[in-house]
Amino acid sequence: MAAKERLVMIKALKKIVVPHLREQGFKGSFPHFRRQNEENIDLITFQFNRYGGSFVVELAICPKDGVTMTWGEEVPANKVTAHDVDERYRLREHRKDCNETWFNYENAKGDEDFELVASKVMGLLHVSDRNWIKNLLL
Repeated sequence: MAAKERLVMIKALKKIVVPHLREQGFKGSFPHFRRQNEENIDLITFQFNRYGGSFVVELAICPKDGVTMTWGEEVPANKVTAHDVDERYRLREHRKDCNETWFNYENAKGDEDFELVASKVMGLLHVSDRNWIKNLLL
């Protein structure tokens, strides 16, 4: 059952959030998105709870050429994800509340409920400001 709900949540995110990311210059495919800026790359990754019912949105930046892992592997700019970067920020409704980083959909019943969660995420992604992610990490 949890797998079906996860697919419905992904469908809602793809319907509501992904077009917004594309409009703001993000490339990639779900769950990993990147946007090249003059100085860095903005990274957004959706990570689902393995037990179902919730997900986090991780934000990061990296140098414009990609990253080099501690063991020497180079991840190019067109392949890098937020998971490749050590310093990440988890999107949350209330910036001061560090514990509320999971977007919960376990009580969602119909498409409208899942879309409401996706709309909440979209409302928190201030990606029209190209410095927004970088400033979160300062």
